[in-house]
Amino acid sequence: MHHATPLITTIVAGLGLAFLFGLLAQRLRLPLIAGYLCAGMVIGPFTPGFVADSALASELAELGVILLMFGVGLHFSARELVSVKAIAVPGALVQIAVATGAGTLTGALLGWGIGAGLIFGLALSVASTVVLLRALQERGLVQTERGRIAVGWLVVEDLAMVLALVMIPPLAGVLGGTALPVSDEAAEVARMGLGPVAATLLVTGVKVSAFFLVMLLVGRRLIPWLLDHVAQSGSRELFRLAVLAIALGVAFGSSAIFGVSFALGAFFAGMVMAGSTLSAQAMKDVMPLRDAFAVLFFVSVGMLFNPQILIENPGAVLMTILVILVVKSAAAWGIMRLFGHPDDRALTIAASLAQIGEFSFILIVMGVDLAIVPPEARDLVVAGAMASILVNPLLFRAIDRRFPLPRPATSAVDD
Repeated sequence: MHHATPLITTIVAGLGLAFLFGLLAQRLRLPLIAGYLCAGMVIGPFTPGFVADSALASELAELGVILLMFGVGLHFSARELVSVKAIAVPGALVQIAVATGAGTLTGALLGWGIGAGLIFGLALSVASTVVLLRALQERGLVQTERGRIAVGWLVVEDLAMVLALVMIPPLAGVLGGTALPVSDEAAEVARMGLGPVAATLLVTGVKVSAFFLVMLLVGRRLIPWLLDHVAQSGSRELFRLAVLAIALGVAFGSSAIFGVSFALGAFFAGMVMAGSTLSAQAMKDVMPLRDAFAVLFFVSVGMLFNPQILIENPGAVLMTILVILVVKSAAAWGIMRLFGHPDDRALTIAASLAQIGEFSFILIVMGVDLAIVPPEARDLVVAGAMASILVNPLLFRAIDRRFPLPRPATSAVDD
């Protein structure tokens, strides 16, 4: 008789409960992410009953992060971003600044340091790509002006968070967390008269720049060529394997050689692959595996949530939810109106951004791991994510009642 290993048990429990809670979320017309987070709570250490292996769940979640970021890179369209850059770029940056400031103020009220507040605010400032695209697709708004602005806005947010993921680890000590050991390269630079932090930042910048150059000069030609070569073989299996090998290989290689995060490496692998004529097929083939590991990522985040915070500190939970639903939305609506956009378009963008998701979890987990933010901040982010994901469909329905959507035949043209 075979005994289930912790790995198999964790995968079976995570995916099985995610399916059941995801089915329930769909019946309630809620985003599936809410169901996945609930599944994680059920098998987490803070609820009675079976407890999954959190270490294994964390490693599986890392694969989920890699494939999620690879998907974000594949979706990245420089052309679409350029078409709405006049509003998406300043709008996203101002909204990030407002939300980060509100999060930092919330952290100060809770007695945290400035570094913890900044990370907490950043986590609250970025919306979920998954939730946003689903809401737009359900209403046929993806190809409208509103949809293009929302997607472009989110792309700018994602790029800002990618930069944050690069800069936070070397700044961990300055932000009040555990300072990472100074690398040999940084130590050599520090001997030239720079402080250890400045030396670490300089070395990190050089490594990231070198990675960018390699991806732009070599990857942009090599990856599309490799995909074309494999596609000519006529084997769908080999093509699918090539896409996964490139995504995981670039993510691992970027970390091992250049010292950048798996997430950044995967993002650039997807972005470079997006330039290939086979990018749509690559996305189609990698989607099932990406979705499976993304589910495990959200389940692992749910496992980290301690429901006790709802009882011990409901005021902090309420402030977190208000930053996400009110401050972010008000900032987005105000920016849109300031740029002369009509109320229906402004409200759509405000509702689109009134939630948080993937990057929020990645940032706050990194902050906790580096001891920059207390574990309580992670609980608040998960609570805020679940609340905002539950409320987000209601916001869109309210907008739909006030500004009825056009018929499907004309839905491609914004009203």
